[in-house]
Amino acid sequence: MQAYILGIDIGTGSTKAVAVALTGEALGVTQQYYTINAPEPGYSEQDPLTIWNAFVKCVQEMVLKIGYALQAISFSSAMHSIIAVDEVGGALAPMITWADARAEDIAQDLRNSVKGEAVYRITGTPIHAMSPLCKLIWLRTNKSVLFAQTHKFISIKEFIWFKLFNSFQVDYSIASATGLFDILKLEWSIEACELAGITAAKLSEPVNTIYYRDDVKMEIATLLGINPNTMFVSGASDGCCANLGSHTTGPGIAALTIGTSGAVRITSPVPVYNYGGMTFNYLLNQNTYVCGGAVNNGGIAINWLLKNFLEKETLTGADYDDLFSTIKTIPAGSDGLLFLPYLYGERAPLWDTKSSGAYLNIKPAHTQAHFLRAALEGVCFALYNVLETLEDASVNITQVNISGGFVSSDVWTQILADITGKKLVVLQPEDASAVGAVYLAMQVLHPQSYEVLTHIGSQTVIRPDQKNHELYGKSFLIFKKLYKDLKDAMHLMNQLGI
Repeated sequence: MQAYILGIDIGTGSTKAVAVALTGEALGVTQQYYTINAPEPGYSEQDPLTIWNAFVKCVQEMVLKIGYALQAISFSSAMHSIIAVDEVGGALAPMITWADARAEDIAQDLRNSVKGEAVYRITGTPIHAMSPLCKLIWLRTNKSVLFAQTHKFISIKEFIWFKLFNSFQVDYSIASATGLFDILKLEWSIEACELAGITAAKLSEPVNTIYYRDDVKMEIATLLGINPNTMFVSGASDGCCANLGSHTTGPGIAALTIGTSGAVRITSPVPVYNYGGMTFNYLLNQNTYVCGGAVNNGGIAINWLLKNFLEKETLTGADYDDLFSTIKTIPAGSDGLLFLPYLYGERAPLWDTKSSGAYLNIKPAHTQAHFLRAALEGVCFALYNVLETLEDASVNITQVNISGGFVSSDVWTQILADITGKKLVVLQPEDASAVGAVYLAMQVLHPQSYEVLTHIGSQTVIRPDQKNHELYGKSFLIFKKLYKDLKDAMHLMNQLGI
């Protein structure tokens, strides 16, 4: 029997468990899906108990599948969620997710204030509706009774951790994505908390990302089917774990992930500030920052196209295969057709929830296949825009390690290579966040295994076509100008509700 560690990735659409032996062998994967609720326009909420139940089922299924005791569980989690809870960890209201936009006006006012940049430099978190800082200001203003009744404001990972140990604790990584945490002092920021209208007493105790416990409640151990002495490692955020899981911790290397959304990230010993593009600076551990930017419109934009252009109600692998086969027939640049992928507003580097999607330069010769290829190119342009923002902050990027479901598509990865002009490398094709959580556990529990597993072996390399890169360079200049030219019209249509 091989000793193994379970990496748990608590995502927006699902919770996934990945079992990895100390030898590096992948022993199994299980996943539980759930939905997002939008009771009003701009709202994005979930039931935290649903996510807790998904976590429980993932652990139960994996323990049953493998058939012998696991050694440790380590966590990766989506960022920016916030739950108002009482003294016993019970949710007083639905969880507000990162995608919730109701605090956008608050974020916009704060961005335009003197305090905005000061708080950004203290916390490393972009001033945006996604951040718990802005969510708290909105709750204080609009839900004053709930705000006053709340014992603690916590994330979904803290919610699960409390159920395991009856302790309010949060890792540095999740804390650093709240807009409330001083990323240099490693403590809650007095200035940010004052803005939110709270004190540090309303927040959890910060701990390192390799902090661990082996005193899970007996009834929970029985429920999960594990030994009560099983180690639980706090872990980090999904983005930080993905950098670790995709071996992206060295200089000159960026990690790029496309899932529902998308992100570009580097690791750095110091924060990388860019207030205009508002690069984020989240902690992988007390000495390492993961810096970059996230976009709203990754795979979710492609799914929209498949469902609405090709009338696919339920998407299958065959639908994606057909899409990629179809767009191979269209040349790079889609014969001049451009797509702004901002269907769900945009985060980095625009930070504009009122932006919207658009096609431009439509000609009679453009076919359905052109529209599909232009959509993929638009998503890649948006990510290149983030990568360029990092390079504008004096970060020299020579290699991009990619992960996420999109890496299985030769055509999509080649488009990305041609647009960015960078060498792309696939080291950990999927589950990079969950694997990164496993690596964090191994750092503290089995350092020798960690050194062996993080040694880079086989890899897939995608190199850019220089001719296509030059062509895309001209289109990219127009792509960036388009948003600036259309911004006022987008905002006016948003104001009119059309």
